[in-house]
Amino acid sequence: MASAHFETLMGRLQSRSAVVGIVGLGYVGLPLAVEFAENGFTVIGLDVAQNKVDQLNSGHSYIPDIPTERLAPLVASGKLKATTQYADLGAADAVSICVPTPLRKTKDPDMSFVIQSVDAVADICHDGMLVVLESTTYPGTTNEIVLPKLAARGFTAGENVFVAFSPERIDPGNHKYGVKNTPKVVGGVTDSCSQVAAALYGAAVDSVVMVNNPTTAEMVKLLENTFRAVNIGLVNEVALMCDKLGIDVWEVIRAASSKPFGFMPFYPGPGLGGHCIPVDPHYLSWKLKTLNYNARFIELASEINTSMPLYVLEKVTQALNDDRKSVKGSRVVVLGVAYKRDIDDVRESPALDVIGLLEKRGAQVAYHDFFVPSVRLEHEGVMHTSEYSDALLQDADCVVIVTDHTRYDWQHVLDHSKLIVDTRNAVGGKQGRARVVSL
Repeated sequence: MASAHFETLMGRLQSRSAVVGIVGLGYVGLPLAVEFAENGFTVIGLDVAQNKVDQLNSGHSYIPDIPTERLAPLVASGKLKATTQYADLGAADAVSICVPTPLRKTKDPDMSFVIQSVDAVADICHDGMLVVLESTTYPGTTNEIVLPKLAARGFTAGENVFVAFSPERIDPGNHKYGVKNTPKVVGGVTDSCSQVAAALYGAAVDSVVMVNNPTTAEMVKLLENTFRAVNIGLVNEVALMCDKLGIDVWEVIRAASSKPFGFMPFYPGPGLGGHCIPVDPHYLSWKLKTLNYNARFIELASEINTSMPLYVLEKVTQALNDDRKSVKGSRVVVLGVAYKRDIDDVRESPALDVIGLLEKRGAQVAYHDFFVPSVRLEHEGVMHTSEYSDALLQDADCVVIVTDHTRYDWQHVLDHSKLIVDTRNAVGGKQGRARVVSL
């Protein structure tokens, strides 16, 4: 029999009179908050960064996927506001936690942001509240971290509080799929938890996919990104094989893609970057090690993918050597430092490794990126983008294409460079002044 708390919360969700709290207003939390607000909910967003909160409350967006003109009316109408104080979430009927889950240098999960957030939400939790964890994490996190902290404060999932895991599926810079039209996976601790969470997300997204429990939902996310990491590792190794065989990996992939079944194209590159693919599989690998199981595919793919910046360095070294130049003292321009095209995110970007490796070899390195005005290198401090110009390209002994932003005129790059090492097949098939070395 449904509890009074269940009936009350379901009624508020269905009538859109519920207040929704979002913890973490980054590339995941802000788009989610906007979607809920546009669908009639009053949304309270929380972030520990005061500058983000101030920008949002003034109606200005700092996330490229959320234009200011989309955000501003929601703030002006009172449907969306931001705060740094967890006490303000006490008015929320549902809270989604969307905080980072990075890896430590030892490749084990850094759960500090999740633990801090869950503790703070548990402190302001009240009867009838829905608590959803969205942060990507290892299977078992909801049961092992979220439930005990709520239980310690007298809450029982499915009775006086509702708990679920629903993995974020945001793809920054993707103009085709966003929060609304990307199916939302939901796994509740109990059936009533699942129903409540499905009602929340179903009010803002087109499709909800329900699974049996939070651990299954946590595993879904890890499978998605492990699938990509392993296949990228495979195609990166194929690129190494093709190099040794003296054939064009891009031509191989293009021809293989003509098969209408049984093949899905993945593409090689300078390494993995971003918030998910280089990180998430290690959460699964770490968890399995605690169960005395070695996730061999994950470990091997990681080994190959993390070695790609060294392969790029070798390509640059060979290309300069063919021009009777050494890396030391050569002027090298890196085009693009974001981890993928048309975004400003440099987290785990292989470009940073490429720059660091080139500088260690003595190269004079500059970079240009339309979206990234400066980057912090691990041992070299802050580097600022150079102004894009004919001279920038012409003066370079080698131009390395790391991120293929669509704003670049690749014909212009070809016509004004001497030597290009192209890790993205950006200038593939084009003719110009430059000698081009592909990945």
